[in-house]
Amino acid sequence: MVTQKIGFGGSDRSSFAADPAKSRGRFFAEPPSPTRTEYQRDRDRVVHSTGFRRLREKTQVFLVDEGDHYRTRLTHTLEVSQIARALARALRLDEDLAEALALAHDLGHPPFGHAGERALDAAMAGYGGFDHNAQSVRVVTLLERRYPRFDGLNLTWETLEGLVKHNGPLTDRAGRPIGRYTERGIPHTFTNVSAQNDLWLWSWPSAEAQAAAIADDIAYDTHDIDDGLRAGLLSLETLADLELPGRILAEIGAEHPGLATERVIHELGRRLITVLIEDVIAESLRRIERMAPTSSDAVREGGEAVIAFSEPMRKADEEIKRHLHTTVYRHESVMSVMGEAEDIVRRLFARYRSDPDSMPASWRPGPDLDDRAAARQVADFLAGMTDRYATAEYRRLFPAA
Repeated sequence: MVTQKIGFGGSDRSSFAADPAKSRGRFFAEPPSPTRTEYQRDRDRVVHSTGFRRLREKTQVFLVDEGDHYRTRLTHTLEVSQIARALARALRLDEDLAEALALAHDLGHPPFGHAGERALDAAMAGYGGFDHNAQSVRVVTLLERRYPRFDGLNLTWETLEGLVKHNGPLTDRAGRPIGRYTERGIPHTFTNVSAQNDLWLWSWPSAEAQAAAIADDIAYDTHDIDDGLRAGLLSLETLADLELPGRILAEIGAEHPGLATERVIHELGRRLITVLIEDVIAESLRRIERMAPTSSDAVREGGEAVIAFSEPMRKADEEIKRHLHTTVYRHESVMSVMGEAEDIVRRLFARYRSDPDSMPASWRPGPDLDDRAAARQVADFLAGMTDRYATAEYRRLFPAA
């Protein structure tokens, strides 16, 4: 039986944590760094990538020009990274791998957030569709062109695996798509990368990858509540009707009667993050005790997530997501702006497809590309745009719009 306790600041690693000294390596062999582990090297490559810098001007929920204090895709990514490291530290996982995955998980997001993704997916319907998780993998394996010997960032097997399996296993043991991939199939990017690296698409990813994925959930639950309150789309009164936020608001009211609204909002976010993180740690420790994994591969073959919310917290998380969906993401003011954003992406895609010369020379599909590959190259170009650049391109190509 595995006995596990929370450890802060220690250099010891759990037996089931990913060990950079035992990495499955990189597709293109490179000599080891004398000063960094393999996962630290992955993290640094992500931070120095062009795609990472572009996140600064990509939408999370509210467009980047709607206010200086709303989250962007970059600030969301940094919050995910902080939470992922906290989970990894408490569970004695490899913090650097968890951080690398958190920093890279949204590199493929197009401009205008999920509105841009919907528009690109519709435009690419006849060419394999568009999935921002798959696009993140395209960025790190192909589209970052910085190194003399290879395209992409040449990340380790473990980092690629975590990005591909951000939402868990993709297939069953027989290779049949499962879950969200049952209806539309697995994106070609995932199958192509796995064909080169055998990423075990049927298994769970490492505990570090699971920590980064659930950190993503925690981050957008809490910061979308904060942004929604500041935008006036949510109210403390309606949040009080939800089980978890309501309990926290009652505690704040009892401890600090008459507290200014702005401070209540901050305290709600701070406590909500803490409660969610502590629940994940406690539930993960219970699962670790029960599953008793002795290696990172044992985590992969465990048959279920090892890093997870408890059942009551999972239900509270789903309640928060439902409330955000109806009151923030589907709010009339948000939908109006996002409808305009979708139109920008749709029209840009159609223009670039019909008039490749309107694209920068380095991005124009060459005559050797078939129709599917040419469409994918246009999607790659659009997905890499910031909100500002996409808007500027739209004004340039449609001056009368």
